Amino acid sequence: MIEQKKIIEPEKVACEVCFKEIPLSEATSVKAIDYIVYYCGLDCYDKWRKQKAEPESSTGGIE
Repeated sequence: MIEQKKIIEPEKVACEVCFKEIPLSEATSVKAIDYIVYYCGLDCYDKWRKQKAEPESSTGGIE
C-alpha cells in the first residue's frame, strides 16, 4: 500500500492595497505602529506609502 501525503495549503495574507491573497512566504511586510501590513509587491507598497505621505485636507466644510 502506498501512503499518500496530505497537501498543506500555504498560509495566505491579503495585500494592504489591492487585497489580493498571497502566500505569507511571498509577501513583503512592513511594521506599522501597532501592526504588520503586507504587500504583494513593490508597486502596492509604493502606492500605500504615497497615500500615507499625502496630507489630508479636511477643513470640515468651514473656510
